[in-house]
Amino acid sequence: MTNQLVDRIRDALRVVIDPELGHNIIDLGFVYEISVIDGAVRIAMTATTPGCPAIRFLEEGVASAAERVPGVRSVDIVMTFDPPWTPSRIEPIVRASLGFAAVN
Repeated sequence: MTNQLVDRIRDALRVVIDPELGHNIIDLGFVYEISVIDGAVRIAMTATTPGCPAIRFLEEGVASAAERVPGVRSVDIVMTFDPPWTPSRIEPIVRASLGFAAVN
């Protein structure tokens, strides 16, 4: 059941679009981990850089999307930059659409 809930949360987070890159945070590789214990969700995520001006926007979007998933009682978001995000985390088809394919 917990794995199914994690999968539903991951799917729900696809509505959160990075305003700079124009793609969802799952395909961009911003979400490092989703864990659930008795409906309490912990999401470890990142952004492109520590100084990204969209960090608060992304955190709020993630919290809002995850809280709407049935079975979720609370959401704790941990923003981390360890390991730092790199374009290699982007899904290949999205990476190609962003023009990273030629350099990666």
